[in-house]
Amino acid sequence: MNPTPDTTAAGNGGSFDPREAAALLEQTRRQARRQFQPAQPWLLAIRAVLVLAALGTVWLSVRGQHPYQGPGAPALLVVAAFVIINFTATAAVRRRATAGVSGRSRFTPAEITVMVVAWAAPFAVLAALGDAGDSHSGYLLTVPLIVAGLAWAALMAARADWASCGTGLAVAVTGAAGASAGQAGAWAVTAAGLCLTLLGSAAVIAWQLHRP
Repeated sequence: MNPTPDTTAAGNGGSFDPREAAALLEQTRRQARRQFQPAQPWLLAIRAVLVLAALGTVWLSVRGQHPYQGPGAPALLVVAAFVIINFTATAAVRRRATAGVSGRSRFTPAEITVMVVAWAAPFAVLAALGDAGDSHSGYLLTVPLIVAGLAWAALMAARADWASCGTGLAVAVTGAAGASAGQAGAWAVTAAGLCLTLLGSAAVIAWQLHRP
């Protein structure tokens, strides 16, 4: 009969310390969380600064307009640059985090379609109603935030991802607050609201990644 292996021995005859094993397991778990977390805290913090700078620039260009005429081309170029940089960075980080991963970690085609429609539909409706002119350009920012924020919150609630659901609701509330702040004030309110929302999300994710 072969003797039963001694599970308390490891390496060159040294004893196996359960505390060291637990620490190694915890370290591995945290590394896996960081690797497969599409929304990295540092990226969200950068996005918070960028959105504050982009929308704040627009607000500075329109705050003294009487009557309100809307942002000029340079300010809109700043916003467009932010959108492009934000989308590119987010897509690249998410693609890397979910490479080779299947299941609920990836969005389904139906979920992607819902979010695309949630962003595009408000612009189409406003254009059809004749509210897409410069005198109503504030709604081109706030209404999509409300619709997309609620759509995101609903999708995340279906996934039982309550932190992301809260983020979507915060975005929708920001859009609603901006819509009630007037044409020029909408840019300042949404700049501050989105910045705080992104920083809050970064803080929550950082806490989740480092909690024991």
